[in-house]
Amino acid sequence: MSADAVRHEFAVDGRTVVAYEAGAGLDAASVLLWSGGTPHTGVPLAPHAAWARAHHVRLISVARPGFGGSEPRAGRSVADAAADLLAVADALDVDRFALAGYSGGGPHALAAAALAGERALGAVAFASPAPCTGEESWFAGMHDPAALRSAQRGRAARETWGETADFDPGQFTADDWAALQNELAAVGEDAGRGGAAEQGGGIDDDVAFVSPWGVDLERITAPVHLVHGDEDRIIPMRHAHLLAAQCPQAEVHLRAGRGHVGVLRIWAEDVERMLR
Repeated sequence: MSADAVRHEFAVDGRTVVAYEAGAGLDAASVLLWSGGTPHTGVPLAPHAAWARAHHVRLISVARPGFGGSEPRAGRSVADAAADLLAVADALDVDRFALAGYSGGGPHALAAAALAGERALGAVAFASPAPCTGEESWFAGMHDPAALRSAQRGRAARETWGETADFDPGQFTADDWAALQNELAAVGEDAGRGGAAEQGGGIDDDVAFVSPWGVDLERITAPVHLVHGDEDRIIPMRHAHLLAAQCPQAEVHLRAGRGHVGVLRIWAEDVERMLR
């Protein structure tokens, strides 16, 4: 994580929402709202903060309800949690911004772009799931979709499933593991801390993903970049194409030989392309 990140707490609809700022500060040329994966702490990763400083970007990371000290929100949709991103932008007097999200943060970054209208300059989603179609094909290619299948039966069923579930290392490719042991070690470390301290955030994320998102992605007017590894075993690359079908502004960028984590190996180049 980044030691120089500034922590904020905001009251949003009677809940506490935690956010962090890092990077170039108030005189930055650009603002990037970041939505982390499932789980996450909300604290900007040190490599992200260093990149933001070097590229004169003000990086704002928001912890979703149930993660990183942000209070849970019962029955939240993707749009509900995405609205917290916009509320934080308002609280920090940010008018226009770009958005980025990884994995479970991808839907929330895209939903926030749809809700923000012309305030959103662009969005990039890495390894993001698409809105659930309710069809069996939506799960096709997932190494272990048991968590999401249980979430279809409601929050209680997803919670019960999690009580006995074990981590399956097979969901990651050899490329994923190599990345986690090297340049993307911070991603795994943040997920570990986030999972240990979460307050039901992972359960609520899964239920939100397989429920109506509460927002029409066709409303996005800014450029959208969907970045996906073609060997992703957690969220198969088909989801990038499903998302593109709902986002008229979207471009799909497939990363050959990359899995769910490895897709972030050149994340900075993808964000810079979107910002341009």
